[in-house]
Amino acid sequence: MAEPVQPEPAPDTPGDASAQPSRAAPPARSLRQSLAAVILACEALIVFLAALVIWGLAQGEPAGALPSWVALAAGGIIIVALIATIGLLRHSWAYVLGWVLQVLILASGFLNPAMFVVGVIFGGMWWYAMVVGARIDRKHAADAAAGKEQQ
Repeated sequence: MAEPVQPEPAPDTPGDASAQPSRAAPPARSLRQSLAAVILACEALIVFLAALVIWGLAQGEPAGALPSWVALAAGGIIIVALIATIGLLRHSWAYVLGWVLQVLILASGFLNPAMFVVGVIFGGMWWYAMVVGARIDRKHAADAAAGKEQQ
């Protein structure tokens, strides 16, 4: 006859430290990085809608004007760049890429003047996120360093 099997303790029991693998907590995202990601994601949606508007307006243009597919292609390239930049924000050079994208979006105002307004609004939000986010991150780092010194 087989012996009854003893149940193993649940892996979340506090007394059994060997049951849970030791994992370091992932580093917390900085506020600057979080704000930049939100701004770029919102901007990707707005660029998508703006590309559709510019494409629609270009349908009635005379034959010598910019082809209507250029608006969709350029908008698609900028959207892909915005989304890729979100993933690259862990690198410091990605913030420079974000500034370049802000300038490109502002320059798209030459295709549709309303994009000047969009470019100024998102450019201002990007600037605010870079300046204030970095300032708050420095304060948090100083507070964390002070807390470690007191221990």
